[in-house]
Amino acid sequence: MQAILLFIHVMVSLALIGLVLIQHGKGADMGASFGAGASQTLFGSQGSGSFLVKVTAILAFVFFATTLLLGYVGARQAREQGMVNLPTSLLKQAESAGNKVPPVTVPPVTLPNKTLPPASSTGSSSKTHN
Repeated sequence: MQAILLFIHVMVSLALIGLVLIQHGKGADMGASFGAGASQTLFGSQGSGSFLVKVTAILAFVFFATTLLLGYVGARQAREQGMVNLPTSLLKQAESAGNKVPPVTVPPVTLPNKTLPPASSTGSSSKTHN
C-alpha cells in the first residue's frame, strides 16, 4: 500500500513540476492580446491557461491527499511495529536489565595562548564619525 502511494506521489509531483514550468506568467499573455500569434495556439484563442490551471489544481489536490495518506500509513506502521518513543523504551530496557547508562564525559578543550585586545568599554569603534 505504501509503495503504491509513494509511486503515485512521486509521479504527481513530477507532473506538477512539469505543468508549472510550461505555464506562462501573467505578463506573457500581453502580446497575445494584441494579436501576436493568438490564433496559432494549440488550445485555441484563449490559450492553454484555463486548461493548465485546472489540471494543476487537480494534481495539487492529489498531491496533498497522497501526502496525508503517506503520513497516516507511516504513523500506523510505526505504532504497529512499536517504533514510537524508541529511545526511551531502549533506555528503560537497559536500566531494567541492570545496565546503567554511563554518563557522557567531554574531554577538556585546550586553547592556544593568544592574548586578545581588551574590549572597549564604550562599545563603539575606534574610528570617529563626523
